[in-house]
Amino acid sequence: MLTLDWIVLGLFFVLLIGVVWWVVRQKEETSVDYFLAGRNAGWFVIGASIFASNIGSEHLVGLAGAGAESGMAMAHWEMQAWLVLVLGWVFVPFYARSMVYTMPEFLEKRFNAGSRTVLSLISLVSYVLTKVAVTVWAGGTVFKTVFEIEYIEVVGTQIDFFWVGALGLVVITGLYTVFGGMKSVLYTSALQLPVLLIGSIFIVVIGLQQLGGWAELENILRAQPTGYGDDSMMNLMRSPNDPQFPWTGVLLGSAIIGFWYWCTDQYIVQRTLSAANINQARKGTIFAGYLKLLPVFIFLVPGMIAFALNEQGMLVLDQPDDAFPLLVSELLPAGVKGIVVGGIIAALMSSLGSLFNSSATLFTVDFYKKFRPHASEKNLVYIGRVATAVIVILGILWIPVMESIGDFLYVYLQDIQSLLAPGIATVFLLGVFWKGTTAKAGFWGLVIGFILGMFRLLFRVITNVFVVPAQVKGDQVLEWINVKAINPEGLNWFETFSVKFMSLNWLHYEIFLFIFCIILVVVISLFTEKPDKSKLKGLTFAYVTKEQWAETRASIGKWDVINTVIIIGIILAFYSYFW
Repeated sequence: MLTLDWIVLGLFFVLLIGVVWWVVRQKEETSVDYFLAGRNAGWFVIGASIFASNIGSEHLVGLAGAGAESGMAMAHWEMQAWLVLVLGWVFVPFYARSMVYTMPEFLEKRFNAGSRTVLSLISLVSYVLTKVAVTVWAGGTVFKTVFEIEYIEVVGTQIDFFWVGALGLVVITGLYTVFGGMKSVLYTSALQLPVLLIGSIFIVVIGLQQLGGWAELENILRAQPTGYGDDSMMNLMRSPNDPQFPWTGVLLGSAIIGFWYWCTDQYIVQRTLSAANINQARKGTIFAGYLKLLPVFIFLVPGMIAFALNEQGMLVLDQPDDAFPLLVSELLPAGVKGIVVGGIIAALMSSLGSLFNSSATLFTVDFYKKFRPHASEKNLVYIGRVATAVIVILGILWIPVMESIGDFLYVYLQDIQSLLAPGIATVFLLGVFWKGTTAKAGFWGLVIGFILGMFRLLFRVITNVFVVPAQVKGDQVLEWINVKAINPEGLNWFETFSVKFMSLNWLHYEIFLFIFCIILVVVISLFTEKPDKSKLKGLTFAYVTKEQWAETRASIGKWDVINTVIIIGIILAFYSYFW
């Protein structure tokens, strides 16, 4: 980092502080103001916030790392942009009509209080296992690589700069989120978005120039076989024998994760709950759908460029997750590097800010307010801030365990989400589309789906830590497990069960769990008390009134339809080209 880079980075922070100061001066009078920005947000800030919240460390570090490790395989998760359209077109009207703060609160209206409590707990656990741990870990990794600082000395003690960068990121973001609430998250995202996009585009353009163009990138990656059939790193669809990304698992598996994340996760949906009306919320999701088409090209492709440069001897890439920060530190000229580093910090802060606000909302509204219904608005905001701090501390404590689970960051993230998504996706889908889904079915679908997901996670940790030999690391772990599953010689009965269970592809396990949860909810619904029709008004398709249908239809504009068709067309064209 040269002087010009620090000046550019300083200007970015001056703008950020200005936005936060402006937001803080607009006093938050109620919990609606603090948690949902007064329900008055427009489509641009909603779409920008959805995208900026989504594009965090898992993309800057993890998706680029996935590109360097496996090529185009992880693009499926980014091409699920059509599912954010499902949020806007299908689910937003139900959420808006119910006037809820949180997704668990919606399940209480549709099912019962038990379902609300379970989903709140699952959501908070998922934030610890994924969003907090991943963002803090990636933040430390990026800062250590970009600033090229290994240790700093404090009072005669050397401290790893990883933790300085990671914890500094948490503190700074936490401060502006705590004082500004949802408005600070929305409006800082609107500032951070263009900085992030400009910085990432610089990486792609300069990286391709260094490499010799897109054609050269394709040639290098198509010459890299995956070892299964005729697949290369450039193929989107992989052989059914591929141990990580078989097409038999990736198409439906990525869609299940995508539906859970885009249509039911508080982290994303809360932005649409802040909308002034259904029309603005839908337009926001359509804008986010356009933006969501970009990560393959501005994050996954840079990882592939880093791999290609390494193959040509122009870059030394020690591990996949170093791909993006290494490109920043090695390729970019003065000034441009400052913009890109600003974009990286913007993405990390936006993800954390969204997480902090969502965590505060979940705990305060779904737990504290239920036990203290007469708590003052000031007290609710205070409790939300305390809950956020606890979530962050738990996430930091999970980081060492996280390192033993994932081969690289983005696959770790999707792996964990594949264990959380099936039960939640089932309950929301059947709850909205089938009037016969009962309260007990919804509750047990959530509980059993979560238990079976965590059972797999438990065995992944046990197998990696206690069964796989210590000298087997990285990509070799899965290969060792698959070999031992076929020939478990030398293993005891428990170790044999572990390797056979873990040899089942993670996406196939997710699909089996999803199908099991659907069957479970349907069977329980057939043998339990039917829901009261009067309580389901506007909460499921069968009980939407004529007036509610008319209101939804009136909110639809011609350009909403046209832009939706364009996004779907782009996705289909992408699949056709990289098939």
